[in-house]
Amino acid sequence: MEVSPFRGIRYNQRIVGDLTQVICPPYDIITPEQQKLYYKKSDYNAIRLEFPELTSDRYRRAAITFQQWLKHGVLQLDRVSSFYLHDHHFEYSSEKRVRRGLIARVKLEPWGSGIYPHEETSSKAKSDRLQLMGACRANFSPLFSLYQDSGQKVAPILSHVAQEKPLMSLRAKRSNLPDSKEAHTLWAITDPDIKRELGQFLSSQPLYIADGHHRYETALTYRQERVQEQADSFDSSVIATLNGVKRKQSLTGKGAFNYMMMELVEFSDPGLVVLPLHRLVRGIASSILVGLGDQLRNFFVVEFVLLKAASPDASGLPADSCLGILGLQPGSLVVLKKRQDISLEAMMPGNRSQAYREFGVSILNHIILDKILGLTSKENVAYTVGFKEAYQQIKEGKYQLAFLLNPPQPEMVKAVADAQDRMPSKSTYFYPKLPAGLVINPLD
Repeated sequence: MEVSPFRGIRYNQRIVGDLTQVICPPYDIITPEQQKLYYKKSDYNAIRLEFPELTSDRYRRAAITFQQWLKHGVLQLDRVSSFYLHDHHFEYSSEKRVRRGLIARVKLEPWGSGIYPHEETSSKAKSDRLQLMGACRANFSPLFSLYQDSGQKVAPILSHVAQEKPLMSLRAKRSNLPDSKEAHTLWAITDPDIKRELGQFLSSQPLYIADGHHRYETALTYRQERVQEQADSFDSSVIATLNGVKRKQSLTGKGAFNYMMMELVEFSDPGLVVLPLHRLVRGIASSILVGLGDQLRNFFVVEFVLLKAASPDASGLPADSCLGILGLQPGSLVVLKKRQDISLEAMMPGNRSQAYREFGVSILNHIILDKILGLTSKENVAYTVGFKEAYQQIKEGKYQLAFLLNPPQPEMVKAVADAQDRMPSKSTYFYPKLPAGLVINPLD
C-alpha cells in the first residue's frame, strides 16, 4: 500500500471570497431542499461539482463547470505536493470537539490488501459516483479512513505542524444547513523530511474505511475503465520488443487514477464520534404488531422506560441493552436486553464472524426484522441518526416502529474488518461528515 502527498486543487479566495460559502457536505446527506440552498449560497459552491442538480446531463454539466473554474482561476492547482492537515471543529452533545485528520493520496488496492471495509454496499450509489468520476476525473471530497498509531509517532508531527500558520481557517455561518456549526483549519505539509516520514509510516499501516465504501469500490471500477481506455488507444509504437517477444508497457503504475483522496484519522483521536443509524419501520401487519411484545420476550428481557411527553429524550440506551423500540408501547421506550438462558449469537448466520454476531444491527436484522417481523424487503425501512427525529416520525404515524441502536465503538469496526467480514449496510455514521471542496484531487 502507498500513502503519499499530492498536488491538491483548492479554491482561489481572491475570486470566491468567503470560503465558508463554497464548501458543502458530501452528496449522501444532502436533501433536495438543502441542495437548492447550497446552490444559492454562492455561484462557486462545490455542490455544483459534488452533487449537481438532477437533470439528464448533470454529470456533463458538472464536468464543464469544473473545467471552467480551473480555466478562470476559481480553482487552482497547488505548486508543491503536500499532505494536508485538517482540524475539523464541531459540536456534539453540547460539547465543542476537534477531529484531526491528514488528507493524503492512497493507492488503490483490492479489499484486504492493506485497505479494509467494514460495511456492505449497494449498487445504486456506486453507479452515480462512477458517472460523476468518469465525467469530471476528480475527487471532490475525501474518503474517511482510520489507522492505528499505538506508538504515537504521527500525533507529535501533526501537533508540530499545527503550530505554523494555516492555509485557511474558516467558520460556517449559523443556519439550518448540516454544516452550519462547523469550522475548519487546513495546513499544507510540504517539508520533504516530514512528508517522507509520514508517508513511510502510514504506508506500513492497514487502513480501515470509515465512510466512503461506495466511492472506494467506484474508484476500483473507474481505474479498470481508465486502464481499458488506455489499452484500446494504445499506439503500436510503445510496444517494446525484448528477446523477440513483444510486450506492452504497463498501463497502470503512477497514473493519478490509481489513487484515491482520503482523510486519515487515528482510532484514538478524541474527536472521533461514531453514531448509530436508527431504523424506522412500516408495513407491519397489525396481527404481527399485536403479538410482537410476546414474541420479543422469547428472545429478550423486555423493560419499559417512560418518556417525557413534552421533551422526550434518549441520549443513550442503558449500557447492558441490545436496542430500544419506540411505537410498541405508547409513551414508553421499550428496552431489550439479552437473556442469560438464550444465545442470540447462535441464531446468527454461521458464516459470519463473532464480531458481526455480537453487533446490535446484526441482532436487529436477523432476529427481529427477518425472523419475527418477516420483513424480507428493505423498502419499508428508513434511517435516522436522531432520537427526536425517530420519535417525531412515530408520533406523526409515518412509521409504525423505531428501533434505536447503541453507538458502535471504533474497536468493533476494526474487529469486524480484521475478521474479513462486513457489518450490515448503514451500521455506522461517522459524525460530522467530511466537506466537499476543501481540497480536490485530480485524477488526470
